[in-house]
Amino acid sequence: MRSARIASLPAPSLSGAVGEARTVYYEREFDRNAVKLLPGEYFVSDADIVLSTVLGSCVSACMWDRFAKVGGMNHFMLPGGAERVGSEPDPIGLAGRYGVFAMEQLINELIKRGARKTNLEAKLFGGGAVLKNFTALNVGERNVEFVLDFLRTEGIRVASHDLLDVFPRRVAFFPVSGRALCRKLAQTDAAIVSAEQQYNARLNTGKVGGDVELF
Repeated sequence: MRSARIASLPAPSLSGAVGEARTVYYEREFDRNAVKLLPGEYFVSDADIVLSTVLGSCVSACMWDRFAKVGGMNHFMLPGGAERVGSEPDPIGLAGRYGVFAMEQLINELIKRGARKTNLEAKLFGGGAVLKNFTALNVGERNVEFVLDFLRTEGIRVASHDLLDVFPRRVAFFPVSGRALCRKLAQTDAAIVSAEQQYNARLNTGKVGGDVELF
């Protein structure tokens, strides 16, 4: 039964799209197919599936159009370092460009699937202070400040949120109904911290994945 369920899962929406989640599985807790998002990924769907991720300092924006019945999730982190122009910090450096890219990538794919930007609402999760080596950089706080500012500027309503604190979180989002569940994990999972540290290192040394403009 499990393989049959996974086989029926709709294919990823953009063949070869940079950052689109590819990990599919059967989620017994919710008795349906699921897509697992790793750091740097997103997924949009109008199918009755569940999108799942585990967050430390990263943030996930779960966005939904209640009329089009389509929703999506991303999982992003602003890089710990800051680009500089000469001796001064670059005000639109890597951190800002990556965060904007992650959010606009999600919004654009929602619009391609029939959503209207004016109908979108968001549910936000993450930004926990779990990266002990990065506390001076306030990674979680920076992620939260960025996503709230971005959505305020774009005029997208924040319907609910579970942000900051010191706990990692497991999030499940149902893109058709817009339902979101968040479970705080009692202890910091070493695997979560390791994955986010590696992801942050790649962001600081790699190139942000391209330019995206909102429709």
